[in-house]
This record gives sequence, structure tokens and C-alpha cells, in this order.
Amino acid sequence: MTSFFLLLLFFLVGMCDVQGASDFRICAFNLQHFGESKSKKSDVMYTITRIISRCDVCLLQEVRDSKEKALPQLISQLNRYDKQHQYASVASERLGRSASYQEQYVFVYRTDTVTVTGQYQYPDDRPGDVDAFSREPFVVRFRAPKTAIKEFVLIPQHTTPTNTTKELDALYDVLQDVKRMWRTENVMLLGDFNADCGYLAKKNRKNVRLITEKNLVWLIPEKTDTTVRSSTSCTYDRIVVNGETFARAVVPSSAGPFNFQMEYRLTEEQALEVSDHYPVQVLLKNKAFSEKISKFLFLFVLGHLAFQMLTT
Repeated sequence: MTSFFLLLLFFLVGMCDVQGASDFRICAFNLQHFGESKSKKSDVMYTITRIISRCDVCLLQEVRDSKEKALPQLISQLNRYDKQHQYASVASERLGRSASYQEQYVFVYRTDTVTVTGQYQYPDDRPGDVDAFSREPFVVRFRAPKTAIKEFVLIPQHTTPTNTTKELDALYDVLQDVKRMWRTENVMLLGDFNADCGYLAKKNRKNVRLITEKNLVWLIPEKTDTTVRSSTSCTYDRIVVNGETFARAVVPSSAGPFNFQMEYRLTEEQALEVSDHYPVQVLLKNKAFSEKISKFLFLFVLGHLAFQMLTT
């Protein structure tokens, strides 16, 4: 009888971990030169819409919408496609050292599940190291009452391939600043870090505090291919969470790339029209489900103890 109780207990714990709100999804997607040209391709926009509509919050990178038409079109298309949710966006200023090439960070989010409670464009004059980033992080704080974590901060970064080591290390200082500014430990860093292959040599990893700091959890497993081209296999895109509390709020083993090419049965050529990166994603546990399971586990253990006392 005891072994039966233990098996049932393990099953319930597993249910709590695996199903603890697989509905809340955070994504990061390098859209590769997303602007007017790409927005005119209806099949490409349809695929992008399907991908983003899977996410409660989705960070978009390489948004080059200088005429400010492509992003509104995307949001409009999302709201027509997904009748169950309403979508909005919050965007950074245009970022980049070259006037001829600039990008924006854009967070697209479901307004019925997420609220933006703060935003901050990180300056390019960090003390001690002026202009550490080509594209400074655009930090946004979200409130998601239905998740176990309830409120969290997202720090995006699309590193410059030739400066990956320096930018990743500088992200650690951004993290500390954000934690102090908003008095929170619930911070996630995500984006196209270029954190693999020729851009981040193994010998340089010891110089990146974002990697060596033990309080940070890198969720995308090493040797996970986040690229579309069959000729490459690199873990460029990453998701990193700060602290044990946030790590516990993540559904175990839920972080990884979303292979939209396979999911939507596209050829490699068709997929590359969308992007040369797969989006990466992670699931957060649901508050109500976690509380229900915790309450049930408490009653279960109490009942098991009572049963043991009656049978001894």
C-alpha cells in the first residue's frame, strides 16, 4: 500500500511540473530584417503570425520597420487571426552605431494575459565602458497574474557577432542595474546572443560573467540547433533566468527552439523566407494549477500519515 501511495505522489508531482500551465509561453524570435519588404509577402506574414500567436509574450529582433508600417500590419493580422486573444506591442527606439543599419527590439504580447508595468531603454554610456552594446537592451517589466511568478522583467539582447563576448559580459551589469532599479530578482534575459560556434569561443566563456555566475540558469541546452539552414548547427538563441524563484516557476524541460519548418511542413527555402533562426521559447507554470496541486499534495500526505497511524 505504501508503494502505491509513493507512486501516486510521484505521478502528481510530475503532473505539476509538466502541466503546470503550459499555456503561458515566452518566446524570442530573430525575424531577420523584418520590415516593409517582408511584410508584403502574404505567405511569409501568415507563417510569422502563426508563430507569434503561440506566445503570450514574444520578443522580436531585427525589426527594421523604418516606415512604421510592417509592425502595425503584423499586430492587425494577429488580432484578425487569433480571435481568442488581443495583441499589442511595445518597441524600443531604433538602435545601432550605423545610421544606415538600425534595429528595434519589439515585444508583442497578449493584452488579456499580460500587462506592461514598466519599460526602460538602457543608455549607451555605461560607467567604465562607453557604448558597450551596438544595440542597447530595451528592458520591459510585465505582470502576468495567472503565472506562478506573477511579475517578471525581460532583458533582450541581439549581440553583434564580432563583439559577442564583450556584450554578453556587459549584460551582467545590466542585470544588476535592473535588479536594483526595480527591486526584483525575477529577471529573464533572452534573444539572439550569438552564443555559440565561431562567435563565442570556448576559451572566452570564462570571461563572461553571465555564464560563470552560478545564480543564472541557461535554459536552452548546449548543442541545440536554433538555426534554420541545414548547413549550420549552432545554439545562437538563448534564454537565461536569474535566481531560484524564477527557475522554479519554469516548466521543466520546456525551453527550446520551435521548429516551424517541420511544424508547418515548409521547405528550407520557404522557411528561410521567414527567418534563418527558429524562435526559442519557454513555458511558465500556472498559479492556479500549482496552488491546486500543492493543496492536494498537502491533503494527500496528511491522509497517508493518518492511514499509517491507523494501520500500525
